[in-house]
Amino acid sequence: MENSEMLEQLRAVNASAAFNRWAGFEVTEAEPGRVCLRLEWREDLGQYSGHLHAALVAGLIDTACGFAAFTQVGVVAASNCAVNFVSPGVGTAFVATARSVKAGRKQVFVTAEVHAEREGESVLVAFGTTLLVPLAVQA
Repeated sequence: MENSEMLEQLRAVNASAAFNRWAGFEVTEAEPGRVCLRLEWREDLGQYSGHLHAALVAGLIDTACGFAAFTQVGVVAASNCAVNFVSPGVGTAFVATARSVKAGRKQVFVTAEVHAEREGESVLVAFGTTLLVPLAVQA
């Protein structure tokens, strides 16, 4: 599958997920084993201090990792997701980039980073790892 086809397929999957639509996740790049998502800042995504809520940062990591795995093995489910927060989620937009570390028949290991676009710079907000399990899709 060509990267442009992969991107369109992931955009369709993304559009089918109610949470992703509500949050405003946008798939911006896709290639085998690598995916980028973008989220524009909105005030209703913030927590009490005005930063991007940790649940949305984790959601970006989980979704980006799942999509990166999808590009290699198809439909997956997360069996573990770990997120490490390193700076406040403050910015005009947030970009999650996920890369597959190893795609096996029974497990896919993926890492991701979320960066905030802040005053013309890219600032690391969080990084994480996700372990995913390929699912048999029933016709």
